[in-house]
Order: sequence, then structure tokens, then C-alpha cells
Amino acid sequence: MTNTTGIAPHQEESRAARLITDGMEPRNVIVLVSLGIGLAQDNPLTGLAWALEAILFAAVIPMAYIKYGMRRGMWADRHIGQRQRRLLLIPVIMASVATAIGGMLWLEAPRQMLALVVAMLATLAVLLPITAFWKVSVHTSVAAGALAMLADAYSPLLWIAAPVVAVIAWSRIILRDHTVAQTVAGAAVGALVAGFVFAVVSG
Repeated sequence: MTNTTGIAPHQEESRAARLITDGMEPRNVIVLVSLGIGLAQDNPLTGLAWALEAILFAAVIPMAYIKYGMRRGMWADRHIGQRQRRLLLIPVIMASVATAIGGMLWLEAPRQMLALVVAMLATLAVLLPITAFWKVSVHTSVAAGALAMLADAYSPLLWIAAPVVAVIAWSRIILRDHTVAQTVAGAAVGALVAGFVFAVVSG
């Protein structure tokens, strides 16, 4: 088939990969999974209120810190491509998520909402030491972890969405931000750690 776009095939791939990488960045996936778990509660309105708390501490505050760091020249882009720079960011995100956990414990949040943020913190705790020597993919880790938690909260049938994680991995590889191994490792960490912790804490 003739290419009528005027754009070289590899440029089209890069453009698609950039759209996927930006659209499915961890912040956006965290928003989606938080809302999804919130809607799974017996009282969806209350669940959504707790979801907003999770979004605030796990997505909004970290993104504000990332933007602050970009203005200060701490990193070049919001995906923090430099592995060493991620070592400065992850502890900040962990502290923010830990604050969310403290608030949920104090105000007696539903078990699944608490499990959501505990699973996020546990995943970060595993990613941090790996990142010290290897640039594991946070994109695929967050996406796979979100899928694991949603499958536990709703139905294992949701695992049919696993190809979405593969597409995200493809985008990271095409953009040369990660290797195949780094994206696979990230997905494995997210699915196993977040999935296990969420299931245990939510009971």
C-alpha cells in the first residue's frame, strides 16, 4: 500500500509512540485506576471522594513536583528519562503516597481504597532499588499494576486488556526510552507487587 501521508514510516511510528507514551503516562493511569476502584465501592460517591484523595497524593502532587523540577533544570522532560534523576523523584512520590495512606488510616477509608495506595507505595519501594542500577519502566509497571488491581476489584476477565500494557511497552521501546527487558520487568513488577498487595490488604 502506498504511503500517502508524506511522513516516513519510522516517523509515523515515533509519532504514534509519543502519543501513547504521553497519553498513558503513569499520572493518567493512576487517575483512571483510582476512579475505577472508587466506583467499585458499595457507595460509589464515597468511593470517588476517596479516589480524589488518592489522585491528589499519587498523581497531582508528584506531577507538580516534576513540573517544579523541570523549571529548575532538575530534569529535561516530565517522563524523567535519566535514570539517576528518577532516584531523586521516586522518594518524593513515596512520601506523598505515604501521606495518603496515613490520611486513609486516620479517616477509616474503605479497604480497597487503602489497598490501592498501599499497593502503589509497595510498587515504588520495589522499583526504587532496581532503578539504582537499571532503568526499569515505570510506564509498564504502573499500567500492569493498575490492570491487576482492577481485575481483582471487578473480574479476572479484565486481563483481556493486557495488550494495552504491551502497546505501552512498544511505545517506550520505539522512543528508545527503554529496552524490551526493561519494559517486561516493569510490567512484571507492577502486576505481581501491586496485584499481590492489593489482594492482601483489601482482604
